[in-house]
Amino acid sequence: MAKYLISFPSAAMNVPDSELEAVGQDARAVIREAKEAGIYVFAGGIDETAPPVLVSANGSVTEGGYPWAPPLNGGFTVLELPSSKEATFWAARIAKACRCAQELRVFALDLES
Repeated sequence: MAKYLISFPSAAMNVPDSELEAVGQDARAVIREAKEAGIYVFAGGIDETAPPVLVSANGSVTEGGYPWAPPLNGGFTVLELPSSKEATFWAARIAKACRCAQELRVFALDLES
């Protein structure tokens, strides 16, 4: 089984404030179903109120992330699934709940994890 990252950037979620509560309820319902199915690894979102820092190999810290990279934000779900077809199914369910398209990526196998 492979682990799949299902995610969206914050800007993709263009939902009226009046719908945010329903979006949260719908998204949590999908996550509960993933947990019940035994495929849930983790989910959450980047805390955009906490700015990133860049930590070098010598331990020095610089405020901000990579200056050349787009900001990392939004919501993330990781599920462990038997196929890309199943991953697409779950990504579609999350997209419907969140009211925005989701990016789907496969984690490369790390033999140590």
